[in-house]
Amino acid sequence: MKFVDEATIRVEAGDGGNGCVSFRREKYIPRGGPDGGDGGDGGTVYLQGDEGLNTLADFRFKRMHRAERGQNGMSRDKTGRKGDNRVVRVPIGTLAYDDDTDELIGEVVKDGETLLVAQGGFHGLGNVRFKSSTNRAPRRSTNGSLGERRFLRLELKVLADVGLLGMPNAGKSSLIRAISAARPRVADYPFTTLHPNLGVVRVDASRSFVMADIPGVIEGAAEGAGLGIQFLKHLSRNRVLLHLLDVAPAEGTVDPVDEFKKVELELEKFSTELAALPRWLVMNKIDLLPDDKREEICDDILQQLSWSGPVFRISALHKKGTSELVYAIMDSLEKQTE
Repeated sequence: MKFVDEATIRVEAGDGGNGCVSFRREKYIPRGGPDGGDGGDGGTVYLQGDEGLNTLADFRFKRMHRAERGQNGMSRDKTGRKGDNRVVRVPIGTLAYDDDTDELIGEVVKDGETLLVAQGGFHGLGNVRFKSSTNRAPRRSTNGSLGERRFLRLELKVLADVGLLGMPNAGKSSLIRAISAARPRVADYPFTTLHPNLGVVRVDASRSFVMADIPGVIEGAAEGAGLGIQFLKHLSRNRVLLHLLDVAPAEGTVDPVDEFKKVELELEKFSTELAALPRWLVMNKIDLLPDDKREEICDDILQQLSWSGPVFRISALHKKGTSELVYAIMDSLEKQTE
């Protein structure tokens, strides 16, 4: 399964230009001596942060990124032109790994910041470099060195203020559709969401936050089951986690309490730091509960969970209770930045 926030690309730096073997040939100068110039350095490949990008989707279609080779040296002691560098624009927060060794090369964390990922080759030397008092006519030169070549694995941890956590079909996509302009696919079967979706939630003209719709968690996700940790790790940069719970599953299918505990366990197994992030419980699909038993069922679930954190009861489909949730999130985020 390929995610738009993960990509493997090939980067090739330019080779260095070869040195030149040449001798000055000019009328009335019978012993002009060597005049072969050096080659040019090969171009280098860089990653550059671009705040205008927020996914790695484009790399699914363009996987090869090659810098220019250095020009060979020329006669008359002319140095070859240096190869042009290749700058690959990536979203802020992109991590670059060597795909063969799994070594972390670096991370791009600022707009305009560059990260060298493939060093260009060094130029070759022309024969003029080997001239000496004992070797007046050297016929020696060196070739330019090869530029670095590697497969690069790019990973982008979703940069969002709020991350949605929960089992498949808990209503995460429905919630982000209800409160933002994002339009992730919504359907009545599990794993409708196969990659994270970002939505900007505007509270008023000058207040907004970014919410990430993360693919659903299943039991064993921390060990790679289902879609595995490919999406769990994207929650680590969120400031608040909303744990969505389907309080009205189809009769006889699952127990909401068990579903909650499974997700919580996977979260703790994957990362204690991630489990320690502020987490709110959002009880979704309350519109499917009988009116006369709605409060009783919700209170019973809370009692079994021994939940002491913030709780919200909503219907994402009908936008019931979503306004209160949005304002509470905005107030909490603003307090964190004070």
